[in-house]
Amino acid sequence: MRVLIIEDDRVLGPALRDFMQAQGHEAQLITQGDQLLLQCEQQRFDLLVLDLNLPQLSGLEALRQLRAAGHTVPVLILTARDALEDRVAGLDAGADDYVTKPFELAELAARVRALGRRHHAQLQHILEAGPLRLDTQNKELLFEGQRLNVSVREFSLLELLMQRAGKVVTKQQIIQSLSDRSTDFSDNAVEVYVYRLRKRLEHTGVLIQTVRGFGYALEVPQR
Repeated sequence: MRVLIIEDDRVLGPALRDFMQAQGHEAQLITQGDQLLLQCEQQRFDLLVLDLNLPQLSGLEALRQLRAAGHTVPVLILTARDALEDRVAGLDAGADDYVTKPFELAELAARVRALGRRHHAQLQHILEAGPLRLDTQNKELLFEGQRLNVSVREFSLLELLMQRAGKVVTKQQIIQSLSDRSTDFSDNAVEVYVYRLRKRLEHTGVLIQTVRGFGYALEVPQR
């Protein structure tokens, strides 16, 4: 897993990074809360290990900003704050687990593995393309954390394009994929739904390109 540790203690931070690497994870360390959102915008992580007592911006506020921006990466809070109200505040802000210091490394490793398994299971039905996140299980489309309203056919069309992002999807493939929804689905219907979906996505930066003579390809903006 790719793990980001947010810890300003000069001894504990590097020790946690080394421990995660010894456990087989790819681990990075930052020391300030105001660096968290930028790091998650620039890179994909599978888990965050977050201290609450951070300089510049508290871990709690950094977590709130992260969730408000639509990032769903699992977060394990690792902190000396052991009061009930602190644990409740952390979980309400969007944390997935809460461990207090001092802690046993074996327990920390087990909790990291558990969050990793849960996250992997969730990702089985999640498709992402740039700022778009499509949940095939809950039939939900999000743009930067905000829900976009699309029709059933538009959702199915986008799902097909996102599954093959950057590759050409032919009209025939679209018809075959969606034909069970209507017996009269045709070339013209494909063009209509591509047009409608383009209108839905025009403010997201994600484009549906026409590849003349072949079909369509989803183009995702580079960050």
